[in-house]
Amino acid sequence: MSQLLTVASEALLLLPQKAVYWPRERMLIVADIHFGKAAAFRAQGVPVPAGTTSANLGALDQLMARYPVCHIMFLGDFLHARTARAPATLAAMQAWRARHPSLQLTLVRGNHDVHAGDPPAALRIDVVDEPYGYGPFAFCHHPDLAAPAFVLAGHVHPVYYLRSGWEAVMLPCFVAAADRLLLPSFGAFTGGHVVTPQPGQRLFVTSGEAVLAIP
Repeated sequence: MSQLLTVASEALLLLPQKAVYWPRERMLIVADIHFGKAAAFRAQGVPVPAGTTSANLGALDQLMARYPVCHIMFLGDFLHARTARAPATLAAMQAWRARHPSLQLTLVRGNHDVHAGDPPAALRIDVVDEPYGYGPFAFCHHPDLAAPAFVLAGHVHPVYYLRSGWEAVMLPCFVAAADRLLLPSFGAFTGGHVVTPQPGQRLFVTSGEAVLAIP
C-alpha cells in the first residue's frame, strides 16, 4: 500500500519498495541504488553474497510491471565505485537495458558517481549535475543543497526505529519537509542512517508491503 503525498501541487506516490512514483510524468524516482557494491567489496577480498545487481534490476522490473513508467530518475550513487564495473555486473545491466530500449533514464550525479565515473555509454543514461530542474522539482543527490524548487534527494539512506513496548524494528523511511523530500536507499546492499523527525518534518516508514506515516 503506497502513500499519497502532494507537494509543489503535484501528486507523488511513496512506494513500499523504497521509491517514488510521479503519475503525471509516469516517472519512477529512486535514490542510492549502488550497483556493483557487492562486487566492489569482493574485489577487496570481503566475502559478501553475489546477486545484488540482479535483485536491484528485478525490483525495478517489478515496479514497471505495476506502474506505467516511461522515465526513471536516479538520484545519485548509481555505481558504487570503479571496482563495481565487474564484467558480470555490467553484462546484467546491459541485458536489462536491452529489454527496455525506449525507457528514458536520467542520473543526477552523487558523491559515489564522482569516484566511480559515469555509467557506460551503452546504457544510454542522461547524466546531469545537481540540482536538476524538471517541472516543479529540483532533483538532487544531497538533501541539504540549496535549490529554487522543491527538492527530491537521497544520500542519507534514512531509517527509523519503530518501537512498540520492548520491541523495536529498523525500517527504511521517507522524510518530508515543507521544501524537500528525502528518499530511502533503493539498493539491495546498502546500510542505513537512523533519523528522528525534526520540527516541520513528517516521516513515512516502509515495511516492504505498506508505507505508514509516523504520528
